[in-house]
Amino acid sequence: MTDRCQPLPEPDSYQPGQIIAALLHPAVIVGALGYFVDIYDLVLFGVVRVSSLKDLGLSGDRLAIDGAWLINWQMGGMLLGGLLWGLLGDRFGRLKVLFGSIVLYSLANIANAFVHDLTTYTVCRFIAGIGLAGELGGSITLVAEILPRGLRGYGTMMVSAVGVLGAVVAGLAAIYYPVWRHLYIAGGFLGFLLLFLRVLVRESGMYQNMAGIHPPTFASQLGLLAAPHRLGRYLCCILIGLPCWYVIGLLVVFSPEFGKAMDATAPIVAGTALAWTYGGICVGDLASNLLCQVAKARKSILLGFIIAALVLSATFLLLRQPTPFLLYAVVFILGISVGYWSIFVTIAAEHFGTNMRATVATTVPNFTRGAVIPITSLFLLFKGNPQVPWLSSISSALLVGGICFALAFIGIFGLRETFQDDLDYLEK
Repeated sequence: MTDRCQPLPEPDSYQPGQIIAALLHPAVIVGALGYFVDIYDLVLFGVVRVSSLKDLGLSGDRLAIDGAWLINWQMGGMLLGGLLWGLLGDRFGRLKVLFGSIVLYSLANIANAFVHDLTTYTVCRFIAGIGLAGELGGSITLVAEILPRGLRGYGTMMVSAVGVLGAVVAGLAAIYYPVWRHLYIAGGFLGFLLLFLRVLVRESGMYQNMAGIHPPTFASQLGLLAAPHRLGRYLCCILIGLPCWYVIGLLVVFSPEFGKAMDATAPIVAGTALAWTYGGICVGDLASNLLCQVAKARKSILLGFIIAALVLSATFLLLRQPTPFLLYAVVFILGISVGYWSIFVTIAAEHFGTNMRATVATTVPNFTRGAVIPITSLFLLFKGNPQVPWLSSISSALLVGGICFALAFIGIFGLRETFQDDLDYLEK
């Protein structure tokens, strides 16, 4: 049940000056920079995985096994952090979450530069994951509530498009400045710099109105979410993001291993593959959001991108003896196809009322990111199962991908169109 307000009339279209003003709104700019630092840190481990683990004395199969272990702990931290920051965001405000999360992951990043064993490395990635979990959902929630509904797509596009460039910077930095410890320190100091910019941003008016009349409690938030008719759409919101992290967390992070299985003509560098992939995601984010604004719809555009990602994932895995240039070109195009991340998070935010919006918009992307744990675990289970020796790394990845895309299609058909929805309402 929802308590919806009558939507205020909005113009059928906006002038270029109004669109530019929305893109330059302080909440949009600071949210975009926050997501930039978030993605930089999130991807940084992927690009320094091999060099950092070798520096800790690991080699051979341990690079993949312990790399997956660390990714899983980082994503596990994001699962916990998503729930924590989401509940706090609806209870105490969106801005407080953005301040708290950035302090935590900045400290964890700096500490990560001084690790000398796998256990300490694991603890740092887990704590960093908790901190990282608050950025995207908090920023998207704030932008969606501050901008008019006809312009919020442009705002979330800006947040995501600038944010994913953090991955490109992380990938290129690892190539041209290979001292991985210094790269973690740089991420921490970028976070603290952003902390000072946050003073320019004001709290959402929708949240302030809600907090003054119906301040939610943690129990009420979880109780509302557990209602069957809400839980179903919540799960559907999570499912539509699975292809993104199947591509990023499995295909691209482990592209050096897949390159060997494909008999690539030269070694594949994970940092380069991630940089090209996120370059494509940046293009895809811009394209998908602009298409949504033109079509005044999100579901149909989202469906088209998921279908394209399905085809391109299969194309990637079926490459044989590719040159590094060809493989990087394919992952760039593959990145475009999964460049619907901001649409995915915006849809989640638009499906729930103000008293649950931060909880949903923060937990949904982090639970989807956390799906890397079962995705990589299932892949390793299939690949290493002696009872099915015919399952190679390629066929195992195809099988896992088939599961992820099937769930994503179920999710998209379980959601409504939300482009024109007014967000000033409460869940009851």
